[in-house]
Amino acid sequence: MREKRGTGRRKRVTGDGIMPVDWNSFLRVDQNKQELFSFLGQKVIELDTDKLVITTQGPIVLSNRPLDAQTKLSPCSHEEADTRLIVHLSDAANNHRRILIRTVDTDVVVLAIAAAARHPGLEVWIAVGVGQNYRYISAHDIASMLGPEKASCLPLFHSFSGCDTVSSFSSIGKKTAWDVWYLFPDISEAFQSLSEAPTEISAYDRALLERYVVLLYDRTSNFPDVNSARGHLFAKVGSQIDNIPPTSEALLQHARRAVYQGGHIWGQAEVATPSLPNPGDWGWQFVNGAWQPFWTALDEASKTCRELWKCGCKKGCKSMRCRCRKAVLKCTALCKCTCVPAC
Repeated sequence: MREKRGTGRRKRVTGDGIMPVDWNSFLRVDQNKQELFSFLGQKVIELDTDKLVITTQGPIVLSNRPLDAQTKLSPCSHEEADTRLIVHLSDAANNHRRILIRTVDTDVVVLAIAAAARHPGLEVWIAVGVGQNYRYISAHDIASMLGPEKASCLPLFHSFSGCDTVSSFSSIGKKTAWDVWYLFPDISEAFQSLSEAPTEISAYDRALLERYVVLLYDRTSNFPDVNSARGHLFAKVGSQIDNIPPTSEALLQHARRAVYQGGHIWGQAEVATPSLPNPGDWGWQFVNGAWQPFWTALDEASKTCRELWKCGCKKGCKSMRCRCRKAVLKCTALCKCTCVPAC
């Protein structure tokens, strides 16, 4: 995302400095943002107010009065504001019964609902959106409606179905993924176990994920695994390659990235210094100084298949009208004919 936003100009932040004319360009430079946040954090706690003011400055917490619970907030190793907000929410829940979070990020809404489920009796309100879309969301009521089990694994569902760091399934939106969750409630068991920062994805959870993904693409399918469903949808139904499930190997890497984000990072959102595994073990690879998704361990189809040819014969493949026969190839499972493997 930073690469897409482009680069800006470096500008030092001081109390008597000139205000930036182009804030978007100013905020594209990490050093500019770091200096700005540090400057604002220091000025905020110097305000003359009878309210308790807490702000952050890098890994530490600043306050305008001594804090007994400061050790629970500082130091903090969270890199994103999304999860750091939840660290402060968890700390505030010890002394307050009503909390308001202001955000424009969907990820924060999801994390707040999950946090509300972990703190029964706590009112968590979210002020979200801008302009005419500005509204208040009652996270605790949503958590109560979903139930503690479903609400607690909501972040894992969010990452698995697609978020900023995890790709989504082609042509499958959040609403479809949500509807299939109700159609296949057994997936909650996998979401729950994967939300708890596991050391690996078990064979049982992997099987549940595969069945869930099959239903995302075909709700009437009886196939338990994605590879079988892929072959059927592509060869017999005629679905385009973009409208069939990923391979089992590609899905495994996708699931690992989802677990790294939804289970390890978001799953430890209330821990000030979470213990995170190596991303290289969870669907990522370090290439040219940056982390990139590791899509699959399989070779490209063009390198492993001499042809992806199929015929549409319905009464055998004896005439030269058969595309396979004409190309001097044997029919495969991709073909419409019923003579495989005889021909």
